[in-house]
Amino acid sequence: MKKTAILFPGQGSQYIGMGKEFFESDAHARGLLEMAEEKSGVPLERLCQQGPMEELTRVLNLQPALTVVNLVCWQQLRTMLPDLEPAWLAGHSLGEYSALHGAGVLAADDTMALVTRRGELMEREGAAHPGGMVAVLGLTIDELEGLLAGFTGPGVCVVANHNSEKQVVLSGDRQGLETVADLCREQGAKVIPLKVSVANHSPLVAGAVEDFAAFMEGIRFHPPRSPVLFNVTAGDEDDPAVIRSIMARQIASRVRWFEIINRMLADGVEVFVELGPGKVLTGLMRKIVPRGAAVTCLQADTPRALEKVAAAIAS
Repeated sequence: MKKTAILFPGQGSQYIGMGKEFFESDAHARGLLEMAEEKSGVPLERLCQQGPMEELTRVLNLQPALTVVNLVCWQQLRTMLPDLEPAWLAGHSLGEYSALHGAGVLAADDTMALVTRRGELMEREGAAHPGGMVAVLGLTIDELEGLLAGFTGPGVCVVANHNSEKQVVLSGDRQGLETVADLCREQGAKVIPLKVSVANHSPLVAGAVEDFAAFMEGIRFHPPRSPVLFNVTAGDEDDPAVIRSIMARQIASRVRWFEIINRMLADGVEVFVELGPGKVLTGLMRKIVPRGAAVTCLQADTPRALEKVAAAIAS
């Protein structure tokens, strides 16, 4: 098999109809869905298939909804390739919990319990500390950090996601985002508001960290069977206690996606698979992978697409 990295998407990749073919045709997929609905207390099938999108994208609904589709895709790929041993796993923000399940750190039901509680706490913090996020295109992380170093308020604005060399997401409150967005535009950047109501990965949601850490104490974490690169550190970790700490901090910490993918490339990964709804991460790969590199980037969230992925990995 080719050296493969499995990547799981996070918020922003959802769409109405995600997971439909699996849920309608596969008993194992339905079993996962039923377990996820029980654990979350959310009508996930109805939201995934019928929406409305405004209800699906509420953070307390979206986190279990997107995660169960990710887990179904992983389950199906492992059925097709039972001997698959990924060189690396990673997930973008929320997707990191799917990666932990894929690596054997978390059982499926514990994964669903964690993302459900995470969504509840983040929605709570978003209501208490309103904010949002914007994507900045055209500036490097060093250029943005230079701008932020001179930002003294009013408001809050921090780097939330370092997605590619010149795609960075900022998170904060309205005043902070508007001020820094203007500074970015003055430097020639394009600024795109994101359709979120919570300032993810910022101090505005830091109030969730302690409560989430306490909740995680009741969840069993195992040493990973396959290595995971973590959002907070862009490094791997084997100690379950350290993984707990990293995952608590992840809520309010920067997502170091650009560093994660570059480490995988340096390690010689040949095939990158975005496993789950949408093609957000595959789009980022096109911006990160050097031109001419012998790397294949694939995405799968349907049975037919998974067959193509399985064939590419096994070839």
